[in-house]
Formats: sequence, structure tokens, C-alpha cells
Amino acid sequence: MSWLHQRVFPGIIALWAVAVPVTAQSTFDIYWVDVEGGAATLAVAPDGQSMLIDTGFPGPDDRDAMRIKAALDEAGLSRIDHLVITHYHTDHVGGLEALAEMVPIGHCYDHNTITESENQRWVDAYLRVCGDKRTEVHAGDRIPFGAVTVDVVASNGDLIDTPINGGTANPRCVTAERKEQASPENQRSVGVLFSYGRFTFLDLGDFNWAKEIELACPVNLVGEVTLYQTSRHAAFDDAGAPTHLYAIKPQVVVVNNGPRKGLGGTSPGFDEVMTRHYRRIVASPDLEDVWQGHRSLFAPGAVDNAADERIANFEESDTCEGHWLRASVTAGGDFEMFNSRNGHGRDYTAR
Repeated sequence: MSWLHQRVFPGIIALWAVAVPVTAQSTFDIYWVDVEGGAATLAVAPDGQSMLIDTGFPGPDDRDAMRIKAALDEAGLSRIDHLVITHYHTDHVGGLEALAEMVPIGHCYDHNTITESENQRWVDAYLRVCGDKRTEVHAGDRIPFGAVTVDVVASNGDLIDTPINGGTANPRCVTAERKEQASPENQRSVGVLFSYGRFTFLDLGDFNWAKEIELACPVNLVGEVTLYQTSRHAAFDDAGAPTHLYAIKPQVVVVNNGPRKGLGGTSPGFDEVMTRHYRRIVASPDLEDVWQGHRSLFAPGAVDNAADERIANFEESDTCEGHWLRASVTAGGDFEMFNSRNGHGRDYTAR
């Protein structure tokens, strides 16, 4: 079986065929693979197509590649049809070469191959795997993924210029705190919005505070979302701008942190509610739940973490078993979050 990837430029439509063997399933599934504060998010469309966003860290034991392979096995998959690399930092692309030795990888998508010298080794590694099967995506592009719509809302520092998903003017912008742009490569992150019926899932890679404000002001360009994967692993000293977070009003938040990376610590200058990173998340309007890859060992108390049953891992990295989280979404908008550590699940209905 094959599908046709369609990319629209002004006045030009380019098409090419990519072989995609698929196995039908009944739900749209999303797995958050534990890569210890990196990123590796596996999406499986109802027709069985797979899309992996980022590949975690490198390592002598290929830990993250093996954990991604285990998630593929759990999902009954033997290949990755689409690979999106949000940006060229170690924790997002480092596991790619080892992974490519374990499973076939179809087509690759990136913001382009321009970066700072300190990231060049990861561009080179990416090109060794994806050089002749890659596409540079731009804000406003759409990646075909069966019944699931995948809108590219950001790439290479550019954002969509027309609101989608019901995005409107954001009154919080009047009093928004502004910060300087941080890491240039974080700013280039490919950001995607998945839509499946009423259900929406937003992944912005490592967007920092200033980039979040750009996306949210003066208009919230991505509207309100059902599920949000925290930017920068919920290291909210330079991400998690309330002006953005409270405009997108996530129903459920997934934090892809590590035991000592991401969620935790303080953000000087905030009031008591906002100081702790987790407390800033739970202050989001209409939030129902937070799920975490790890308990934060920066701030291990109950008030700074999700409930134990919604945390996949508790240990330091060297003793961690690498449990995953999963969302399973029906066409009607009902979805279940599931924790592989303890079998705990909870049902939700997308607003």
C-alpha cells in the first residue's frame, strides 16, 4: 500500500509516493516513551500508520532507542512510517542512529539542516539516516497521517500566520511578561497540532517562553487543545508562559520530564501560585489532569507532582525501568490515559 504526500507551495503541488504497510486498529494512540527528560513521542493513526516525534538521547547501551523499539513492539509495529525531528539537540535526535539499526524508518521531516556549530554532529547523524528521504517542513504545511490531521504550526522560527482550531484574540497579552529569546535551536523547533475529531494534541518541541508568547499574542494561533505535551520538558524557568498556557486551556497535560530534568525547581519573580512549575500547570483554566513521565526529584513533594498513579517512573535514571504513558482516542472524542507501570487508566471526553 502507498500514500501520497502532498506539499503545497504558492502555485505548485508536489507529490511523491512512499510505501506504508499498515494494520488497521480502532483508536488513535499516542505513546510517551521514557527517555529520561528527552523526547520520543510515538503516534499511531487508526489505519496503523506510525509517526515518531524525536528519538531521545544517545548512549553506549542504546537505552532510548531500545525503549522506543519496545513501544513499537507494544503497538504491534515493525517500522516507523514518519519521523519528525523537532530540532537538533542531543535529547531529541541522539537516539536516531541506533534506532535506525533496529527498525526501518520511512520518511523524515525537519525544520532544515542549518544550526549552530555545537549541534552540527546531530545534523550529520540525522543526514546519515534521512539524507535521501527527508522533507523540510514549513509553518502551514500538513503531513498526511490517515484520518488524523497533522498541522505544522511552527518550523525554523516561523509560525502559522492564520489561526487554526478556533484560535482567537488573547486578552492575556495585554499584561504578558516578555523574555528574551533563549537557545536559537529551540526557537527553530517544529511544532505540530494533531486533530482527530474533537480531540487535539499539541507538541511544540522545546519552545521557550518568548516563542510561546509569539504563538499566543496578540492572537492565540492554535486555539484550545485537548492534550498538551509540555514544552522543554516542563522546565518552566524559560517556558510555560501563562499567557500561552492558559490560552490553550489544555484538558490534560503530559510532562515528558526526567527525574532530575524538566519539571521541578522554582521560577523567581512569580507569585506563590506560579513559583513552582507544577503549580503553574495546575492553575490552568479547565485543566482535568496532569500525567508525568517521572516524579521530579528536584521537587519530590506531593504538591509539586501529579498523583502517584499518574506518574510512570519514580527512580533515578540508573535504576529506572522506563515505563511509558499512552493516550487512546476514539473517533467520537473519548480517550483513555494509561500508565504502563501500574495499569492505571482514566477516561476523558474531549471538549
